[in-house]
Amino acid sequence: MTGVKARRPGPTTRVRVEEHRGDDVRRPEDRVLTEEPLEIRLAWPGAPARRVWTTLRTPGNDFELAAGWVHHEGLGRPAGVAYCTDVELRPEQEFNVVTVTLDAVPSRVPSQLDALSAGSAACGVCGTDEVDEVLSRRPSLPWSGPLPSPELVRRLPDLMRPHQQLFERTGSAHAAGLFDAEGGLVAVREDVGRHNAVDKVVGSRVLAGAPSAESVLVISGRAGFELVQKAVASGIGALVAVGAPTGLSVRLAAAGGLALYGWTKGDRTVRYA
Repeated sequence: MTGVKARRPGPTTRVRVEEHRGDDVRRPEDRVLTEEPLEIRLAWPGAPARRVWTTLRTPGNDFELAAGWVHHEGLGRPAGVAYCTDVELRPEQEFNVVTVTLDAVPSRVPSQLDALSAGSAACGVCGTDEVDEVLSRRPSLPWSGPLPSPELVRRLPDLMRPHQQLFERTGSAHAAGLFDAEGGLVAVREDVGRHNAVDKVVGSRVLAGAPSAESVLVISGRAGFELVQKAVASGIGALVAVGAPTGLSVRLAAAGGLALYGWTKGDRTVRYA
């Protein structure tokens, strides 16, 4: 494989499809959302890089995803993020392995990282299933500024929608957006996985050296426990979801001081915590 240059995977993939409309059959080209594995490795002073998480994601903003995941897990502050240059990697793996280097020994016991974790694009709890444990690992101070009004909350999914370009092209991407209390856009990221999108949008703030706590996080799907966990970990003030929360989500939001909204659209929103 020497001399083979790796090709960075894109966020969408071209496929040939067969479309049926009544008796008419067409075979056009379509675009589907790319889904590739991403392995995250962690290193710190005096310790070699080791694999700590593998997830399926949409390629793009990989460094933000890795930094956001490390931040949400409360492992420490990234000093650098890079694609792995391990000579044993095949060319097609080159852009699917990221190493996060911390500026100090992780805040959690390193031996806890020895058991390799793996997940799909639908998960993100990573064994953190107790509310008290989530709260104890919160690395950020909670948002103490103003929160959006209920009137603005109802508008936020529509304000995010023009920035969901991958969804417009493929119909299969989740989105996460950070907004201020007046509805000003801070950042939007998309991914095949809900939790990946949240990691990416928060990771963009972490890598920019900006506070991860913002007034409101908007997500395009349901408010599952793993998404509420990430919002609490980042000190977000409010989480606005298009879908509904779960009972455990409501419990964690209430304990973490997170304003939690579900079933949000132009004429309705429901506050659960």
